Amino acid sequence: MTRLSAAAVLLAVVLSGTAAAVPPPPPNPSDAEISASRAEADAKAARVGELTGRLTQAEARLQELLDHVSYKRELANKARVDFETAVAEAEAARREAASARTQADAASRAVEESRKALDEFVAASYAQRSTVGSISAYFGAKSPEDLLARAQMLEAVSSSSLNALEQVTRDQGAAANLDSAARAALKRAEEKQTAADEAKRVADAAQQEAVAAHQAQASATAELESTKDSVERELVAARGEVTGLEAQRRQYDQWLDGKKREEEENARRAEAAAAAAAAAPPAPAAPARPAAAAAPAGSRVQIVINRALAQRGVIYAWGGGNHYGPTYGVRDGGVADSYGDYRKIGFDCSGLMMYAFAGAGVFLPHYSGYQYNAGRKVPLSQMAPGDMIFWGPGGGTHVALYLGGGMMVEAPHSGAVVRISPVRYGGIMPYVTRVL
Repeated sequence: MTRLSAAAVLLAVVLSGTAAAVPPPPPNPSDAEISASRAEADAKAARVGELTGRLTQAEARLQELLDHVSYKRELANKARVDFETAVAEAEAARREAASARTQADAASRAVEESRKALDEFVAASYAQRSTVGSISAYFGAKSPEDLLARAQMLEAVSSSSLNALEQVTRDQGAAANLDSAARAALKRAEEKQTAADEAKRVADAAQQEAVAAHQAQASATAELESTKDSVERELVAARGEVTGLEAQRRQYDQWLDGKKREEEENARRAEAAAAAAAAAPPAPAAPARPAAAAAPAGSRVQIVINRALAQRGVIYAWGGGNHYGPTYGVRDGGVADSYGDYRKIGFDCSGLMMYAFAGAGVFLPHYSGYQYNAGRKVPLSQMAPGDMIFWGPGGGTHVALYLGGGMMVEAPHSGAVVRISPVRYGGIMPYVTRVL
């Protein structure tokens, strides 16, 4: 072997020993993607600030309307009290008017009775051809004493009747005045009751309007608060996306640094190997050997298994994972979103298979149904380490990698992590897929 060939062999050995030191490159988001993500987060933050200000104003307005409702309620209470007082006063005025009417009616009856008695007296005097104070009443007197007695009697009867009639007439006038005053008081009380009733109606209507305005403002405030909460959640998601992209960038930079160190180490070793080969004495040429056979399938299977096992503990993320490693999950509008998979960097079941088999040069699609048809079908009873196990019609529900001994490695579901599990036979497909 010549020095040059020896150096080449030594260099190949050096490089082959370090080729697997650095894993495949992780995702490397562009500056534009990171900037756009930051801009979206900033916009969400500004929107939250705006909504916070509007919500503060709405809450202040809500308090004003609540105070207004309280004021209107008190006015309604006042109107209700005034109305009840007016009703009571009107009722008292009605009783007073009824009493005055009774007194007036009694006075009228007394006047009528006095007039009737006087009329009877006059009629009797006329029937006797005598009138009060007339001279005929004095005829028949038998002595001066009798004449004087008759004069005194007639004067007394006439004066008493006339005085009684005058008193009754005065009482009737007083009763009539009392009745008139009572009716006037009743009219004023009824007018006051009517006004109080109208004031109560207006106050009640104003109270209802105030309550309706407060309810409308409360509804608007609640809607605004709901919008703010929604935007705050979007802000959290946007900031999470920024954090995720920045983390991906840091991971990529770390990978790049490692790759540079590896290349520098390879170059150093290559230079050392070349120098050592140049200094060594020439060796006799060895007989030519046939080219080495390709690595057996078993070693490729072990690479696949090792790559899958190396991801144990990585979080499940629906839609996550590719040929190079874990990635952000994607939204599904349902269960995965409720677990926040789109904010997590991890694998789903088919994404884990993509990454594991990429190490052996097999690049699978990101769908378990397609992966089911990516190789040779082998009966489940004959499955071997490195075979893919499937569940559901056409293998479209779930996929895992068989390890042997009844165990498998899988990315099971949202909220879980990549793990080793016993093979589950419920809903399992009757065939496994053998790619290697």
